[in-house]
Amino acid sequence: MLLELCDICKSYGEGKYAVPILHDISLQVEKGEYVAIMGPSGSGKSTLMNIIGCLDVPTSGSFLLDGQEISKCSEDQLSEIRNKTLGFVFQNFNLLPKETALENVALPLLYGNVKRKERLERAAKALEAVGLGERKNFYPTQLSGGQKQRVAIARAMIMNPPILLADEPTGALDSASGLQVMKLFEELNEQGVTIIMITHDSDVAARAKRQLMIRDGRLYTEGEKKEGDLHA
Repeated sequence: MLLELCDICKSYGEGKYAVPILHDISLQVEKGEYVAIMGPSGSGKSTLMNIIGCLDVPTSGSFLLDGQEISKCSEDQLSEIRNKTLGFVFQNFNLLPKETALENVALPLLYGNVKRKERLERAAKALEAVGLGERKNFYPTQLSGGQKQRVAIARAMIMNPPILLADEPTGALDSASGLQVMKLFEELNEQGVTIIMITHDSDVAARAKRQLMIRDGRLYTEGEKKEGDLHA
């Protein structure tokens, strides 16, 4: 099992002021899966993604990533995991505006202490792979939304991480650009990359191989009756 969450709970604040966000979340993801997690605003989906991405820690429960208990990792170990094991794609792209597409893609390699020549060579190949080789010297302001997201995907994959985490990856894109991004995800998944995607769009989620729903901080299999449903 590549990723395993067991009885994950998350609250913000302490004592009587604690606000529960996630309730007893359990999830198993095998290598090579493509999982979509849907949920409305305030459902806890971003909090869950932050925990899976080792950007936040649960209040209780167990999180195993490739057999390693994340709660026992130091900050340095977590940083290394984020750099080498996880690739991140966000709705707002998170590109550095004063750096070219090439330099943005090469950034994780800088943190990995890769020499500049190799960084740029690998970044150029990554941009070629997402169809943007001719735009490697363009700045983010010179790129369309779909092109920015493809740059972000190239950056996320530059370290060849086994897991790609995508948080509303098509949320800021038009339909045509969104479709291009989803096809790119499918190609990556066919190559063996495990993808976990957060989305509010059921059409986007339907392209994944497994769909889950999060509501009120609880995780369900898509179609499963939920607490509070009128006909449950």
